[in-house]
Amino acid sequence: MSTVERTRRGAPRRSRPVLRAIVIVLTALLVFLLGIAFARTLDDRPRTSGNETIVRTLTPLQQDAPGRTVTVTVTAPSP
Repeated sequence: MSTVERTRRGAPRRSRPVLRAIVIVLTALLVFLLGIAFARTLDDRPRTSGNETIVRTLTPLQQDAPGRTVTVTVTAPSP
């Protein structure tokens, strides 16, 4: 083997540990940022107090005129 062949084969091997270290650091940074995002998401969710009040406005329906009117008289004995 000549010196040129050794240099060509050896160069990628030397850069691999550096590349591997960069990938590990970037992965750790990504995991850290995802952890921060997840923690913020948990902090932003609404707190439940157990009671919930819902206010709803109902509009009345149109009513037809009654077909017949009936008068009822009730008499009660006086005490």
